[in-house]
Amino acid sequence: MTPPAPVSIHPVPGLPEVRPGDDRGALLAGALAGLPLPLRDGDVVVVAQKVVSKAEGSRVALSAVEPSPAARQWGEAWDKDPRQVEVVLRESRRIVRMERGVIIAETRHGFVCANAGVDLSNSGGEELAILLPEDPDRSAAALRARLGRGSGEGGRDAEIAVIVADTFGRPWRVGLTQVALGVAGLEPLLDLRDSPDVDGRTLHATLIAVADELASAADLVCGKTSRVPAAVVRGYPYRPAGGSGRALIRAAEMDLFR
Repeated sequence: MTPPAPVSIHPVPGLPEVRPGDDRGALLAGALAGLPLPLRDGDVVVVAQKVVSKAEGSRVALSAVEPSPAARQWGEAWDKDPRQVEVVLRESRRIVRMERGVIIAETRHGFVCANAGVDLSNSGGEELAILLPEDPDRSAAALRARLGRGSGEGGRDAEIAVIVADTFGRPWRVGLTQVALGVAGLEPLLDLRDSPDVDGRTLHATLIAVADELASAADLVCGKTSRVPAAVVRGYPYRPAGGSGRALIRAAEMDLFR
């Protein structure tokens, strides 16, 4: 059996603070151009969701938010800013659970996460709340088209993939990790069901979340305090495809906790 090839992860520093209306593709292309390694076919560019959200204007000024009675009540009970609570409620399609100061919500995209993805950290201002992108898959596809253009060997377009990633908690596990919200250019799931394992037994439930694993791998060289919002993962033999972050959302009929 041939052993897997090595995988390398390369941080992409040098991106300025992103403002609404900025050309995120041009900014990332400029940062990538400063790396000692040019993009090549098979690379995966993982981009933090906040870069995308900021450029697309997916943010809310808390000073303009009037909390509802429900938001005020929850904020007072758990020492939370009721304006932020109100934004969370507005961004939620469904409240999964509210308990002990934590709001678990389903966003309009279908993601189930804390605070409907609303975040005040690294927002660019004390009174700004960053929201999830309106369509992470569309954002990933636009970045893929822009970053791959002319960046390959000899000036041709590079066949790359792009993941827009965000930080989520996990049920039953302590600690945060990265997940893929938007995907373009790769199949986000590796389906090994009905394949034999090394002992010849048939696998029945092995469906690997490749896009999430790549997003988490990239975060090892990014982090939350280093101002490195993107990374290039090189050497992983993913399956090229149109791809979609929506494919990673568990269908309601398969969710034992609904």
